[in-house]
Amino acid sequence: MNISIQQIEIYKLPVRLKKPFIISLGPFYYAENVLVIMRTTNGITGFGECSPFMTINGENMETGFAVGPHLAKALLGKNPLEIESCVNAMDKVIYANASIKSAFDMALYDIASQHAGVPLYKFLGGENNKVLVTDYTVSFDAAAKMADEAVNIVQNGFQIIKVKLGGEGDSDVERMRAIREAVGMEIPIRIDANQGWTSETTLGILEKLKKYTIQHCEEPIPRWDFMNLPKIKKQSPIPIMADESCCDHHDAKRLLDLNACDLLNVKMGKSGGIFKALKIISIAEKANMHIQLGGFLESRLGFTAAAHLALTSGNIVHVDFDTPLMLEQDPVEGGIVYRENGKIEVGDAVGLGAKIDEKFLNALESVVCK
Repeated sequence: MNISIQQIEIYKLPVRLKKPFIISLGPFYYAENVLVIMRTTNGITGFGECSPFMTINGENMETGFAVGPHLAKALLGKNPLEIESCVNAMDKVIYANASIKSAFDMALYDIASQHAGVPLYKFLGGENNKVLVTDYTVSFDAAAKMADEAVNIVQNGFQIIKVKLGGEGDSDVERMRAIREAVGMEIPIRIDANQGWTSETTLGILEKLKKYTIQHCEEPIPRWDFMNLPKIKKQSPIPIMADESCCDHHDAKRLLDLNACDLLNVKMGKSGGIFKALKIISIAEKANMHIQLGGFLESRLGFTAAAHLALTSGNIVHVDFDTPLMLEQDPVEGGIVYRENGKIEVGDAVGLGAKIDEKFLNALESVVCK
């Protein structure tokens, strides 16, 4: 059957957060996302979403909305089932811009899996055979406030806590002391410094945090300082996870060649989408390295795609899918369902199985490319 991309719509998708989400790089008050709707000549519609972060991938909602039409122009008339060709076409249009490319990539995979008549996870070679349990994140703040937030997370039934750190060393130790005193030592805790420490101070901080039983530490030092990660990884009492320093498969290979980390954090908004995320997963599998699959501030639409991807590999052992629960509105129809204790249910609808509510969609600023 001949099939081609006939029309692409790009929408600004801002959604207010219930309360500010704070990391060491700054606070966020809105999820300033971009939605892509891709329509084909045989009536299949694909949905994709990205959540650009200026401080992490150098993009925002405005840049995505500006670059999107250039990507659309390159894809109109192409066969959406030829995903590698479409990804290569986008990369020829503009360097980087991985976040907005990931929204187009997601829509392509939605179309391809619908065309195949199977759920996205099955199209990707996965099985719906494991339980996905998300952590819930404590924002960066004063120690007492973070401890209160951690207690609230436990009271809401979540089984894993993620803690945002990245301040001065002693203040971060105090944050963790307060949190552990408040919630006890039993619940698993993972930490994320978001590049907030230096290569000179990180090992000292991690040594002081060791007694608080930490699962792993994400991106302790600036991404550009990755050559110091091997030394930190070798001496750290806490496993090191690469996040901002691991965007695409080239980064992943470099980090593994350097023996720079114990785990990888994969996000479609960093990799440019599912196509390149699968390459990172393959590299990790060959190295027998575990993966955390995460995201930015996407709605349930974007995290539905991430959940399908999480079902493709046994090496994906952690999922960080909490941010849709932080949004004031949920404009998504279908998609993943959040159950008690942070458990996530992935349905068996064909394709992505998620879309944006039509009424919500009609109120958004958009551009149509055809």
